[in-house]
Amino acid sequence: MNGKHLVLEALRNNATPRTPWVPFVGCHAASLIGVDAEQYFKSAENIFKGVSKAIELYRPDGIPALFDLQVEAEAMGCSLQWAKDNPPSVSSHPLEQGLKLSDLKIPSQNDGRFPIVLEATKQICDTFGRDIAIYGLITGPFTLALHLRGTDIFYDMIDDPDSMHELMKFCTTVALNTADMYIDAGCDVIAVVDPMTSQISPENFADFVSPYASEIFNHIRSKDKFGSFFVCGNAKRNIEEMCKCKPDNISIDENIPLEYVKEICSKYGISFGGNIKLTLTMLFGTPADNINDAQNCCSIGGNKGYILSPGCDIPFAVPSENIKAISSFIHGEVAEFMQSTSALEGVEYNLPDYKNEKKVIIDVITLDSESCAPCQYMMNAVKAACEGLEDKVEYIEHKIKQKESVVCMLKLGASNVPTICIDGEIRHVSIIPDVPALRSEIEEQIKKKGL
Repeated sequence: MNGKHLVLEALRNNATPRTPWVPFVGCHAASLIGVDAEQYFKSAENIFKGVSKAIELYRPDGIPALFDLQVEAEAMGCSLQWAKDNPPSVSSHPLEQGLKLSDLKIPSQNDGRFPIVLEATKQICDTFGRDIAIYGLITGPFTLALHLRGTDIFYDMIDDPDSMHELMKFCTTVALNTADMYIDAGCDVIAVVDPMTSQISPENFADFVSPYASEIFNHIRSKDKFGSFFVCGNAKRNIEEMCKCKPDNISIDENIPLEYVKEICSKYGISFGGNIKLTLTMLFGTPADNINDAQNCCSIGGNKGYILSPGCDIPFAVPSENIKAISSFIHGEVAEFMQSTSALEGVEYNLPDYKNEKKVIIDVITLDSESCAPCQYMMNAVKAACEGLEDKVEYIEHKIKQKESVVCMLKLGASNVPTICIDGEIRHVSIIPDVPALRSEIEEQIKKKGL
């Protein structure tokens, strides 16, 4: 049984001789071939070279052709902010800027970067698809809706549900079309990546996401392919609703206990994957730390319907030795890596003296607002809420891709990203706050401090 067959058997929720290994290599592949992320995501040649190098080094059973949740949005008119060590982020929202839904068109294989992406995907599938399961990642309809409409969609769900459903139907059509393009290119698994669903309640999920996600997974199944539902952030409350959409697989990050996901997915007969820690283990840990984390995940996941993977897109700067260590563990070769020190040994971060600071201090704990959609929109909410209060308020983003930020997070008592703390007190965890409400909280704190 080769790697591809291992993944497909796990996706069928069957037992496998060993745990399949699917590293979510996205912008990290750029680092492997000596280019920056922007050069990588704009070149079919670089994408193919990067994935090829990742396959050579990490010996995966499955791998995504690309990890970029902005391809559809860009092809539909959203502006992007490019970075050297992250995927691009959406910086404009057409429906917020006066365009109507009827002004937008379903992207084709000739729009935006789709020609580049599909060329690379087809080459990857033709070269490696016999032995390795190739994942095609599409932007989930709720996250795409937010890219197009901006954070006003959270108001639309309450004030104008009909228009919200109309937008979700449109985004579902985009998702179906993009899935077909990846399937035609040769992908075995279509992953519907919808991180912004972590921001809504199970009731809103059932109303505004489930009908559309279910349609997408039914369509993928009709094409004899497998569908995986990716979520990140503290989406524990929505795992059961995700299962009701009938994907073949649920993939989660470190914000959600793997034991809980296994319990719920087992109830529905659905496979599951995750959740090696992206920063504390993969980015900052030693090879032995990575082996220990992988071993713990496999112990919880078991040998039926479980796929070992990181919680999300592997950061650009993760040391290759750490990922190779996980691969060595999976393939039974761990001895050379078993020396370890604490990932945070010697790292210091001193919290402000919040009570005596001359400003209200807002700490925002993120993975990285340049690469994580929920983190980006939470930072945008903080910036909007603080507008005009700069003489009395200071906000700081703590990206936990930096060791000092992890220490800060631990000292603040935060355990999930993204999280907002006001003067050292945790206020909003994994939920983007309403801007007027957040501003009221800030203004109340300003009064409290007599500023």
